[in-house]
Amino acid sequence: MNKNTSAQRNSRDRATAVSGEPAGWGTTLRGLLLLALCLMAAAATGQAQTGTSYTNPVAAGDYPDPSVIRVGRDYWATTTSSEWGPHFPLLHSRDLVNWRQVGVVFPERPSWAVGNFWASEISQDRGRFYIYYTARKQGGSLCVAVATARRPQGPYTDHGPLVCQPLGSIDGFTVRDEAGRRYLLWKEDGNSESKPTPIWAQPLTEDGTKLVGEKQELIRNTERWEKHETLPYGDLVEGPSVIRRGGWFYMFYSGNFCCARECNYMVGVARSRKLLGPWEKNPRNPIMAGNDNWRCPGHGTVVQDPRGRYYYMYHGMHPKDFVYVGRQALLDEITWGADDWPVINDGRGPSLSAASPHGVGETNAEYRFVDEFTAQRLVPGWQWPHVAVPTYSLQRARGGWLTLSRPTASADDPIGGVLARSTTKGDYVATTLIDLNRMGAGASAGLSAFGDVENALGVSVGGGRATLWRREKKEQATVANADAPRAGHVHLRMTVRDGHLYRFAFSTDGSTWTDIGAEVDGAYLPPWDRGVRVALVASGGRGAAGRFGWLRVEPSGTQGAER
Repeated sequence: MNKNTSAQRNSRDRATAVSGEPAGWGTTLRGLLLLALCLMAAAATGQAQTGTSYTNPVAAGDYPDPSVIRVGRDYWATTTSSEWGPHFPLLHSRDLVNWRQVGVVFPERPSWAVGNFWASEISQDRGRFYIYYTARKQGGSLCVAVATARRPQGPYTDHGPLVCQPLGSIDGFTVRDEAGRRYLLWKEDGNSESKPTPIWAQPLTEDGTKLVGEKQELIRNTERWEKHETLPYGDLVEGPSVIRRGGWFYMFYSGNFCCARECNYMVGVARSRKLLGPWEKNPRNPIMAGNDNWRCPGHGTVVQDPRGRYYYMYHGMHPKDFVYVGRQALLDEITWGADDWPVINDGRGPSLSAASPHGVGETNAEYRFVDEFTAQRLVPGWQWPHVAVPTYSLQRARGGWLTLSRPTASADDPIGGVLARSTTKGDYVATTLIDLNRMGAGASAGLSAFGDVENALGVSVGGGRATLWRREKKEQATVANADAPRAGHVHLRMTVRDGHLYRFAFSTDGSTWTDIGAEVDGAYLPPWDRGVRVALVASGGRGAAGRFGWLRVEPSGTQGAER
């Protein structure tokens, strides 16, 4: 049966009829309605030109360490991908408040690197585009590396590591000094061993792909606010972003601990007349700390709009959705005091809402996700554990289907192949449709809340059973079982509240649902530096595959009947 035939049972028709009006009343009413619509349109136009606002986040979901540039009318951004592949999302916007992922920096993992894909910084210099990024080299430490492209959207050519100090080198950023010489700035990752974390600067070759000369320290962690109260590895400065304005270099940086439940990240600024110093930290640091709107703000970059205004794009965690959604991309304008020190939101922390830079309202399109697999390739934003790249294919016929198989190296893994999407809210409903007819003997397919390869929770179907399972610290356990169809189509549903409380159910028609087990607490799922994903999973022996008709993820209260 075609998947659309199955879904049609739940379609809704809407019709409206008006009858019995007094003579002439319909014409008068239509005229009044037309006048009202015209007035509303005029008001909306005026608002768009003078007072349109946006609400943070500007990119909902797990987008840590955002880096942004403007190229003409276009803005381009990239963010940390950590242990998810493909590596480093590329996002595009025309207005700074509506972002769409359009690709990735690396479709495949660079051959020299094994993990920790952090803090990709996008920049342009003389018509060439650069991504300075962090990754861990095989058998070694964290490194800052570089890739280049002729266009901001790529494709990017990797040039490998630039610096790999024994304690680790992270958070690369490039800038030209007052004489026009190119430099790379980065953080030495001393906090990993409870040591200082200097920000270094060293000259680059003119093409930006090699270091030359000697490194020089610019700043290090010296202030009380830069040190976490209890975590020895939370004493640090990192994430430098440098601009030049009015004869000053300004370095926006972050201090304290970035991530997890213990985070207390904040933003500071330092300035200098010359790139190599001496640097003076703002006596009023931190210039941004968490508030009731957003927790643990930091690690961003500064961008100018066409009117010359400065904006800081950075990450923060929502107080309720918190570690379960992850570090989301936020935006705030930078203003300047009479003393030439920058100010963000009058020192009140991340804004809840603010005036839109280009007078354009948010569409919030990213909050609801639907993929019915009718395109020639997966839409940008799908991810997988980079240590376990799955095999998948798309069939556009019969309404669109995704076939997902386990990686060859994961033959003994009961989760198997994983394709996942970032979440945008802590309260949501995810559904999928599975074709049981073509899975093969011993195969199972399912829907999961996925933290990482060691921590996941989900429901899978196959062999006439629906199984609720959980994996914690690599230990896999069955929570509940229920009888399920052996053939045909089956719908799976995952209902989430407060980011960590999960209920699972299945259905043969998308209308009548059977719960599998009780509500399960998934508070253990988020890794220290990532939010939880919604994942499709498939496992089984050689030749086994899961076949999926769609994935739909909707904030709770907005989901309608299956179409």
